[in-house]
Amino acid sequence: MDEKIGSYIEELNKELGDLEKTGFHAEFNKRLAFQMLQDVTKESILRKLGRKKKVLKVKDLSANLENFEVIGIILDLGEKTILPQDGTQEGTYKMYIGVLADETGSVMFSSWEYLPGSIGDIITIKNAYTRTWQNKIRLFIWAQSLVSEIADSSLLPRSKLSESQSKKLVDIGAADFSVGTVACVLQLSNKEVLVRGHRSRVVSGVLADETGRLPFTSWIELPGIDIGSIIQIEGAHIRMLRGMHSVNILNSTKVSSIELEEARKLAFTFESAGKDPSPIRIEEIVSKDVMFDVITAGNMISVRPGSGIISRCPECGRSIQKAICRVHGKVEGVRDMRIKAILDDGTGSISVMFPRELSEIIYGKTLEEAEKLMFSDVSKDAVYEDLRYSLTGRYIAVRGNSSKGKYGILFVAEKAWVPEDDLVVRVMELLHRLGPDEKDKQDRNSQIFSGRVGFA
Repeated sequence: MDEKIGSYIEELNKELGDLEKTGFHAEFNKRLAFQMLQDVTKESILRKLGRKKKVLKVKDLSANLENFEVIGIILDLGEKTILPQDGTQEGTYKMYIGVLADETGSVMFSSWEYLPGSIGDIITIKNAYTRTWQNKIRLFIWAQSLVSEIADSSLLPRSKLSESQSKKLVDIGAADFSVGTVACVLQLSNKEVLVRGHRSRVVSGVLADETGRLPFTSWIELPGIDIGSIIQIEGAHIRMLRGMHSVNILNSTKVSSIELEEARKLAFTFESAGKDPSPIRIEEIVSKDVMFDVITAGNMISVRPGSGIISRCPECGRSIQKAICRVHGKVEGVRDMRIKAILDDGTGSISVMFPRELSEIIYGKTLEEAEKLMFSDVSKDAVYEDLRYSLTGRYIAVRGNSSKGKYGILFVAEKAWVPEDDLVVRVMELLHRLGPDEKDKQDRNSQIFSGRVGFA
């Protein structure tokens, strides 16, 4: 073996573990067969698997994570026989499914490989990944994962971890399999949905405590519970909906009202939890995978392509191109308007989506007025260009939900406004950041400056 190649393999073994066991020795040889430079081959494999595997807790798991390590106790484990599809494979194969828990939560997992362990054993899983499956975050173990038992661990005993863990709303993770909480009901509504051909009544709303808010969905009746009720939930599951995780109350979930005397001991009341959230900086939003009902503000530094008048599928509401929906095929589209903008406050930037109602308010034109502009102009991008001209640079506050996707953070606005005292506050903050010299100039010219901006 070439001495240089041998040194690379040794480095890869240190970074990734035994290449023979992980199967990446073949990957390395395959790339060499295509006469790639050895440096590029080593670097490409390290980029593919990551230089250092992240060790995550269950509460840190979110959708589409790759190449991480997690340690937990197997709370449940079973086998599922998978039948081949379309004759692509002979016979059947097994999938192992179960629940893994640590002190921060529990998560469902699926493994295509036999697991060295049984219920109650502590295992470490390296090179795992997560995906959203049936509206839930699931941990996946595949051929290139390394799974091993651990004799000693600082984890709590299985009897403790198997209980539905009680958490504050801010601590509930997107991957939590079974969780409990105490919260008040801020919003409540009922609707009927079609599930497997049958109509079911669903209760939905918003829960709140002193740490934050989360949406919830209940598939069972909640007698005696209304807006303002403080309730205890045990054994709820967490599901994903449009990038946002919510508390899912099932038949196995226990829901009970908190008595008035006990409610007085809590750190929140319905009035305190119902107050509007305080504005936060964009850097905090960027640091989280998901945030529900938050307020931030910044400059619209860019209006993105796809803004303006669009067509939507009348069945599912997805945006369509050339009258083709990727789910329902050829359809007669319904006109709609939206704005996709980049909001920046100096600490970070996020992509913000404004639906039609907010778009009309921000733009100052209704959908019908925008259509007239589109039809009267030669360019099909007339509305988009007008949006760019009129909105770029505008400072605005938004309230809504954020979630991290393939292309970064997406913030879906539910409210938007221009802060009344924004100009004064931002000018003073800017002068403070510029330093004492600029502050002295501001003091000398305060009367002139005040006259220009219109405040004393």
